[in-house]
Amino acid sequence: MRISDFVQVRPQRTPAARHAPAIIRFIFRAHPVDTLFSALILGIVEGLTEFLPVSSTGHLILVGDLLGFNDAKGKLFEIVIQCGAILAVCWEYRARLLAAVAGAFSERAAQRFLANLALAFLPLALIGLAFGKLIKATLFKPVPVELAFIIGALVILWAERREHRIRVQEVDDMDWRDAIKVGIAQAFALIPGTSRAGATIIGGMLFGLSRRAATEFSFFLAIPTLFAASAYDLYRNRDLLGSGDLGLFGVGFVAAFVSAFLCVRWLLRYISTHDFTVFAWYRIAFGFAVLATAYTGLVDWSAN
Repeated sequence: MRISDFVQVRPQRTPAARHAPAIIRFIFRAHPVDTLFSALILGIVEGLTEFLPVSSTGHLILVGDLLGFNDAKGKLFEIVIQCGAILAVCWEYRARLLAAVAGAFSERAAQRFLANLALAFLPLALIGLAFGKLIKATLFKPVPVELAFIIGALVILWAERREHRIRVQEVDDMDWRDAIKVGIAQAFALIPGTSRAGATIIGGMLFGLSRRAATEFSFFLAIPTLFAASAYDLYRNRDLLGSGDLGLFGVGFVAAFVSAFLCVRWLLRYISTHDFTVFAWYRIAFGFAVLATAYTGLVDWSAN
């Protein structure tokens, strides 16, 4: 009988495990609990709404204002959590994306896929650069936002009630004309309250894509679109970046990543047996919520 038989041997802790408590202590020392809770909530809201046809921007404005998370640093925070949401798509489709990059110079299918993404990205990028400031100054007001929610809902209801003539079953079946059409639809997302996901998914379906193909291409198109927008906004707000906010941004980033990852997987299962009608009725209700919160003074929509 050995002494070691009676002694409980403590397992070796990995470097990540040794540092985890220190990271958590740093986060809680640097930020009040209520601020961290707000970051967590906003991260979840971003992740759950970014890829659904309900407008993540509208929800972030509402929730951010209610939580008092709507100053300049709060807008920078929204950029960070948007990156977390889009990384969830990159992770979910990592094999597909890596295969496309690897075959960019040798495989025709990969070249067509990447070219379609580039073509679909261009309309929003060009219009945004030319008119982005004007659109933000003119349309970030309660009535335009509410109208965008309700008009978007009516388009969804109409699209779901019309006869679908599917020409494109899979993303790989799309040609350059399909990509440009979806890209033009995405440009409507510059109007606050429209929803980038809603514009691309419903637009894709109206142009002959199957429900799954339209949804997946919307996910893929979000990668260059949101990364480009985030990089541009981060550069413009680089003076606001500071190491003291890393913990706060980290909480929101992780929350957005996890919730977006779960939402993307859920949506792909959901559309196999359901349409988007429920989101249309939700948009109508949310549109009236915009007006109610604006005219009662609960949320200042014009300041966003």
